[in-house]
Amino acid sequence: MSPTEPPILHATVLIKNGKILEVGSTEFSKPYKPGTYTFGAMPSAEKGKYYSFPAGALPLLCEGMVITASFQNSHVHFTEPKWEGAAQKPAAELAHQLQEMLTQYGFTTVVDVGSFLANTVALRGRVDSKEIPGPRILTAGAPLYPPDGTPFYLRDALPPEILNLLPEPATPEAAVKVVQSDISGGADVIKLFTGSLVGGGQVKPMPLDIATAAVAEAHRQNRLVFSHPSNVEGLTIALSAGVDVLAHTTPISKTWSDALIAQMKAHHMSLTPTLKLWIYEAKKEGGSDEDAQKFTDAGVGELGAYERAGGQVLFGTDVGYMTEYDPTQEYLLMSRAGLTPMQILASLTTAPAERFKEADHRGRIAPGMAADLVVLDADPADNPANFAKVHYTIRGGHIIYTRPN
Repeated sequence: MSPTEPPILHATVLIKNGKILEVGSTEFSKPYKPGTYTFGAMPSAEKGKYYSFPAGALPLLCEGMVITASFQNSHVHFTEPKWEGAAQKPAAELAHQLQEMLTQYGFTTVVDVGSFLANTVALRGRVDSKEIPGPRILTAGAPLYPPDGTPFYLRDALPPEILNLLPEPATPEAAVKVVQSDISGGADVIKLFTGSLVGGGQVKPMPLDIATAAVAEAHRQNRLVFSHPSNVEGLTIALSAGVDVLAHTTPISKTWSDALIAQMKAHHMSLTPTLKLWIYEAKKEGGSDEDAQKFTDAGVGELGAYERAGGQVLFGTDVGYMTEYDPTQEYLLMSRAGLTPMQILASLTTAPAERFKEADHRGRIAPGMAADLVVLDADPADNPANFAKVHYTIRGGHIIYTRPN
């Protein structure tokens, strides 16, 4: 299944050395000697007939299932206490945690947009070395906050010795140094709080000159920049500074105007909606079901307006901050915003590959592409909730998750 091409029925995908070798109908393979079954051969739908594949091919039977390119979650966090000490934790423990949060839902690439950089780099290294089966991890490390603008929920949760380490650059020069330090420490992307909730319903904006300097340095070093906007003012600062990806909608603020949406699209800004987060936040703050619904409807409306304008959407959930990992509700809310199943699939596959300038080697099922695949138990075209019904997650031709029987 592809967001841009019609599905291939009774398809076969051949993989070699971590890449897709061939894709097509099962009938493209040469008949094998009837009545035998060997490594590199699989039964066809016709009883007693077999099809052979290249030497060393191991068939994975997926009859009745749907195969698509694997998924990217463009908004996660490795900040829960269970990730602390990632360099020393037992591999099996970390593998279980990665499966619980990510790989069981088909994610083979994730973008961590706020965590302790050295710890996440250590986790990434253990995954990259294949010691731990898991997704490819891109990280921002610690975001940049406005001067005296660390969010209230971090000030309430973190000890002073950690809070003192969070970057709140007060000048453009200081912002450039923070970006340089993050990148030298292993950051793949940069995250700014262009609008930060500091408590009492107040949103502190990042000064535009500081945001602009941070973005310019990140772009000079070929890094994308994400922004947490909080409200329309924070969004406008992100636009003016040249931010690439908006990490949330802004349901606490007024509805986005047509002019603002047109400006976002003209600046090629991508959007990760994180719609389920608004229900989670309302409940965490003790809001009523009606409050949660109103809050979420605002985010749904903003996503729908941006999609109808042709803006690029990247799937993202904020898991890791949000401790409810199942993305089913996110898919349903995106559908309610007006996205078709194929547009949701694009936000998971082709859109992030394009945004990260990797469309030449991932995001599609085609010869020469990375063998990063998801096998689903049911068709998302029938119900978007089926995107969460993952049977296998495959990264580089290796199965990193299998649904328990």
